[in-house]
Amino acid sequence: MRDKVSSDAHLPAPLRGLRLPMVAAPLFIISNPDLVIAQCTSGIVGSFPALNAREAEGEPPLLEAWLKRTTEALDAWNQANPDRPAAPFAVNQIVHRSNTRLERDLEICAKWKVPIWITSLGARVEVNEAAHSCGGIALHDVINDTFARKAIAKGADGLIAVAAGAGGHAGRQSPFALVQEIRAWFDGPLLLSGSIATGRALLAAQVMGADLGYVGSPFIATDEANAAPGYKQMIVESGAEDIITSSLFTGVSGNYLRGSIANAGLDPDNLPSADASSMSFASGTAKPKAWKTIWGAGQGIGAVHGVGPAASLVDRLAAEYEAARAALATG
Repeated sequence: MRDKVSSDAHLPAPLRGLRLPMVAAPLFIISNPDLVIAQCTSGIVGSFPALNAREAEGEPPLLEAWLKRTTEALDAWNQANPDRPAAPFAVNQIVHRSNTRLERDLEICAKWKVPIWITSLGARVEVNEAAHSCGGIALHDVINDTFARKAIAKGADGLIAVAAGAGGHAGRQSPFALVQEIRAWFDGPLLLSGSIATGRALLAAQVMGADLGYVGSPFIATDEANAAPGYKQMIVESGAEDIITSSLFTGVSGNYLRGSIANAGLDPDNLPSADASSMSFASGTAKPKAWKTIWGAGQGIGAVHGVGPAASLVDRLAAEYEAARAALATG
C-alpha cells in the first residue's frame, strides 16, 4: 500500500490510500486511457469524460473499449506491483438534457463497475443511483453553495467545489468563500478545483477544509495527453495573465488561453457573450460549437515549465507537497 500523506479514514474507500490527496480532472478531448492509466499508476485518481470516447455511427461503443482497457491495465499493474497498487479511476458524465448518450453511457459504466463517477452540468437522482448500483460513489461539481445543497439532496456522495481560476467552466467565487460556505453544513468528501498546480497549493486546499485537490490544466502539458503540440507549448509559455474568461465558446463562462483566441482571429479583450441556451451535447459531441482551436486552461499554469510524462508531474507535486508539509510543521 502506498504511504498516505494525510489521514483519510473518513473518506469513502475509492478516495482512501492515495499517494497524494488528488483527483486529476477530466479534460475535454484531452483525457484518454493513456493519461488515466499513467495517473492512476502514479498514485492519484485519473479520469476522463465519457463523451471523449466517440465512435463513428454504427460502430460499437468506444466507451466500453476504453473501460475494458483501463480496467485491465490497472489490474495488471496491481498484480505486478502489489506494494504500490494503482489508484482507482473516474468517469465524468455530462448530465445535460441535450446529452443523448447519457442513458447508454450510464449502463456501460455500471456494467464495468466504475468506482468513481463525476457528474457535471446538472444533478440527477437516477445518475447517482446508477453509480451506487455498482458500488461506486458520485461526486458532483458545483460553483456555489446553492448547487452544492441540491446535489447532496439528490444523492451525491461528495462535492467538487469549482472556484475562480479553474480551467474550463470555472466558477466565480473565491475558493476561501466557496469551501467555507460548503463546510458550514457538509462534512462529506469535498474536493477543490481552481489553480492548483503545485504541491503547496494542494496542501493549502486541505488547510482550507477540502479533502482533496482537483487538478486539470497541468496535465494538458504531458506526453500522454491528447492535446496538440501547440496547445501543450502554450500552456508552458503562458501564465495567469494569459487566461481569458468568456461565455462565447460554449454559452457558459469558461477560462481560455489568450493566445489561442488571438490565433483564431478574435480580439481576446473584446469578445461578445453567448447565452447558455447555445450549449448542446447532442449527437455525442462534447462542445456546443466547433471552436476546436480555442484552448481551455486554468490560472495556475504559470507553474508548468515543460512537457513530460504524467508520472513526472505527479512526482513533482508529491515532492512539493511533502516539502510544504514539512515547512508547515517546523513553522
